[in-house]
Amino acid sequence: MRISEFDSSLCPVARTVERAGDMWSLMILRDALHGLTRFDQFRKSLGVAPNILADRLTRLVEAGFLQRRPYSRRPPRDEYVLTEMGRDFRPVLYAIMAFGNRHFAKEGLASGLVDTETGAQAEPVVVDARTGRRVDDGSFALAAGPAADEPMLARMAFVAHAAEAGRL
Repeated sequence: MRISEFDSSLCPVARTVERAGDMWSLMILRDALHGLTRFDQFRKSLGVAPNILADRLTRLVEAGFLQRRPYSRRPPRDEYVLTEMGRDFRPVLYAIMAFGNRHFAKEGLASGLVDTETGAQAEPVVVDARTGRRVDDGSFALAAGPAADEPMLARMAFVAHAAEAGRL
């Protein structure tokens, strides 16, 4: 299935991955969350080719994660500032980082989230804001929302049926 087909069926995972799911976009967002804003800063941090960086910055601006803002008229220069959406992406990146550290850092941690007061290594988890419970504790399930269309309802019914049958 093509991404456009997922997008037309309202899949929030596909929509997010389409807008921010490639490696360079994630690395740009990571660096922006650390305070980088300028093209040259991103280029130096990432070692990415300028054409790729320019493309990903443009895509992140178009998707609403970053806002382009001029900081110099002569020569003309822009900086890339996180929007509210971009700042809301922080826990997503922390979750990806924690997953990568747990499953792919065979040599040990190269970076991680630490408590700024104690310096202790943090273990990010996703919790429900209303209850404070971990969403991976078995008491939460995916469900179709009020805007779900027929393809989404069919996919959710299939997943629920397969889960009940023990096939997932």
